[in-house]
Amino acid sequence: MRRMARIFNDLDEDGRKTSVLLHLQHAFEMLLKAGLVQQGVAVFDKRMGRSLGFEACVNRSREHLNVTEEEAGLLKAIDALRDEAQHWLTDVPEALLYAHCRGAITLFDRILEEFFDQRLADLLPSRVLPLSTEPPRDIQMLIDDQYSQVQSLLQPGKRRGAEARAGIRTMLALEAHVTLEEDDGARVSEKDVDRVEAAVRDGQNRDQVFPRLTSLGTEVTGEGIEVKVRFVKSGGMPVTYVDAEEGVEAAAVREFDLQRRYHWQLTPLARKLGINTETSKAIRWKLGIEGGPLYHHVFKFGRSEHHQFSDNAIRAMQEFIENNDLDTTLVEYRHHRRRHQS
Repeated sequence: MRRMARIFNDLDEDGRKTSVLLHLQHAFEMLLKAGLVQQGVAVFDKRMGRSLGFEACVNRSREHLNVTEEEAGLLKAIDALRDEAQHWLTDVPEALLYAHCRGAITLFDRILEEFFDQRLADLLPSRVLPLSTEPPRDIQMLIDDQYSQVQSLLQPGKRRGAEARAGIRTMLALEAHVTLEEDDGARVSEKDVDRVEAAVRDGQNRDQVFPRLTSLGTEVTGEGIEVKVRFVKSGGMPVTYVDAEEGVEAAAVREFDLQRRYHWQLTPLARKLGINTETSKAIRWKLGIEGGPLYHHVFKFGRSEHHQFSDNAIRAMQEFIENNDLDTTLVEYRHHRRRHQS
């Protein structure tokens, strides 16, 4: 966090924004892991033999560190912006960068005080926190400015498509603020960038192309070095998610990777829960998990079918295991199966 603050206020612009996002994301990953350890929550995945990734830390922090849905959205947006800056190209306007850094400092300070009884102001001089010569502006105005810039860059004859696509990537990354828990983390794909570019060239307005961002807002309190920024959400406009193979052409449609959401196969699912595959099948039957889109999807490859499950299925089955007698469930399932086979 010290390094992030120092680089944010640096006069040298070369690589500055990318470095700010890298250090800010890493600072939060370490803080969240420290907080989870403090609460007795495991931060290592025994199956993989590695520590949890950032998104998993955010999700566990919602349960154990009192991180709200809006705060989780801020962290996921920072991660998405960092991902784009690190692995390809993005263009984060200064005002948007400032809003996210200030919002992050507000959250960092709250977690630090609540779980470690420390204040960020006691560990960092106030003068080094990110400063701006402009007061924080409403996030909707910043998004409108970004969209207008993309529209301008895509005007016929300008030949500034690469810069426009970098701006589009930033706006797509901002959708992480408003993704649902079971969504795909708002990772940016080239198909989404292509879709948005085509919609902008077609003359569609910002609300049509980015309907989810209409629900995003900010609350700003204090002034000067004491300013605090919190991201908030309202209802917003509806948006549809589709599988990559559906080929739907609509600006308000965002593609997601089904295999990323439904990533648990039958045997690893049972192993993760510490049960055998028959008991796993019995629990899924009892809960009605198979066939429920929140939990289950069937991937078809030629004539073969593969049943895979989401993290929501893991959570539902874990809760069932903690509160029910598995032997009784297994007997019921076997009776059900014999009755339908006869």
